[in-house]
Amino acid sequence: MGELGRPLRVLQIVPSVSLVYGGPSQMIRGFSKALAEAGAEVTLVTTDSNGDVDEAPLDVPLNQPVPESGYTTWYFRCSPFRRYKFSLGLLRWLMTHAQDYDIAHIHALFSPVSSTAATVARWRGLPYLLRPLGTLDPADLRKKYRLKQLYAAVLERSNLAGAAAIHFTSAQEALISERFNTQTPDLVLPLGVTPLPHRWGEVINVRDKYGIPADCPIVLFMSRIDPKKGLDLLLPALEALQQQGLPFHFVLCGANPQDRAYEQSISQRIADSPLQAQTTVTGYVAGDLKTALLEAANLFVLPSYYENFGIAVAEAMLTGVPVVISDQVHIWQDIQRSQSGWVCQCTEASVTERLREALMAGAEQQQRGDNAVAFAKANYSWPAIARQAIAAYGKLLA
Repeated sequence: MGELGRPLRVLQIVPSVSLVYGGPSQMIRGFSKALAEAGAEVTLVTTDSNGDVDEAPLDVPLNQPVPESGYTTWYFRCSPFRRYKFSLGLLRWLMTHAQDYDIAHIHALFSPVSSTAATVARWRGLPYLLRPLGTLDPADLRKKYRLKQLYAAVLERSNLAGAAAIHFTSAQEALISERFNTQTPDLVLPLGVTPLPHRWGEVINVRDKYGIPADCPIVLFMSRIDPKKGLDLLLPALEALQQQGLPFHFVLCGANPQDRAYEQSISQRIADSPLQAQTTVTGYVAGDLKTALLEAANLFVLPSYYENFGIAVAEAMLTGVPVVISDQVHIWQDIQRSQSGWVCQCTEASVTERLREALMAGAEQQQRGDNAVAFAKANYSWPAIARQAIAAYGKLLA
């Protein structure tokens, strides 16, 4: 119960909850569940989008409430613009039901579902927060620059100006983000991590499955295969370490349903390289295999050019894997302060040097993994973040 004398009614809006889209879709379920456990009445509204090209839509009930873990989800057909995640049905529902909620938390900018939902919320007098998911990062805005400037002028600037707050997941994201000359308050609130499920029955032995020697360190990349993730730095760095005779096995996990050509180019780049002899490319992984890979890894690496938080990094930390990340992953200061891994710059030389240092760290590698677990449990737990979010909602409404 809050100052309203009843549970706070929170509406979460996100373009998709399909895992093919990576971290933002994964986090929304954990966030909604944690908000419900903290006492809020939570409704999640989304589409059945499940990839932009060749995937079938999510197999979910449409246009009806679906009970989840303490909260309710409404799925709407992604139509008529499937690639851009638009849904007339969702907007019609929001026009009718906006007054049923105290506050809306809208995830994603420059996405038709989110942008039009924010516009409807403003028309209907529903206070809302916007979480940009890194889209206000100058590096991200440079992609399709002219189109985004036009989009901002037509829709997103008004949405930002009318929001109760902009939700950033790190202080660095807030510091560097473009605001299009708006004065909306910031809310800096990290994301949480859902602990990986315990595996029952037969345990997957990753080393047996992929033929990795027992004494060979596993360097794991587990994220969307996208140009911003720094694979153009990582692969040459690993080749350099291979030439220097350092033992390791590289495991590349991930896919990109929005850019199959780039995904294929990375696989081909590895196939044409001496690195192929000590690399395993798995494609997208989930469930028991994902858990097994994280538990088997000695290092987790993500040298991204920009990353507003890095759910995959936090998951690795919670599993006890020390991380090697760039200083453009916006939780890098957390990693540095807690000694949970190593931080590099976005250059080939820096990625190579930090990876070499991490691979040769010996007992310190284990210590940094222990530090990672402790820090993630204390700072990236959903219950603590949900309590902070509900407190922030209350202040914004007051």
